[in-house]
Amino acid sequence: MTVKALLIVAHAPSPNTKKLAQAAYKGANHADLDVNIIFKSPQDTQPEDVLNADALLLGTTENLAYMAGLTKDFFDRCYYPVLEEKQGMPFALYIRAGHDGTGTKTAIKTITTGLRWEWVQDSLILQGDWQDGFAKQVEEMAMTLAAGVEAGIY
Repeated sequence: MTVKALLIVAHAPSPNTKKLAQAAYKGANHADLDVNIIFKSPQDTQPEDVLNADALLLGTTENLAYMAGLTKDFFDRCYYPVLEEKQGMPFALYIRAGHDGTGTKTAIKTITTGLRWEWVQDSLILQGDWQDGFAKQVEEMAMTLAAGVEAGIY
């Protein structure tokens, strides 16, 4: 049986968002799971990375009530090259939001609806001032996604 691949695309411009990205990798790379984890920044992610993935976890910041510019660039570059081949791809999202994160979530929901990706978890909006528990929430989200991919649930 072929090992499934989970692509984590994480925008991490600050020390706290780096903690979130590291937590996503840690959770998805849990010792009890047999999933190939590919970890990239949005600017380094190419359409081939998405095409080779069985699921995608996206982490972004909220910038001016929208997704980070580099996250938008990722979608701009990858949208059409993956559109036909990755319909139904399992997808999850976490947002580090200084405000409420709804603009970011809505924008990403619109794009992923066009891609016909399957949201397999509710988006995780890490809102307001930094809390140490944010990293644990991202770790759990990534572990759940990776476990579902490994088990063939998604």
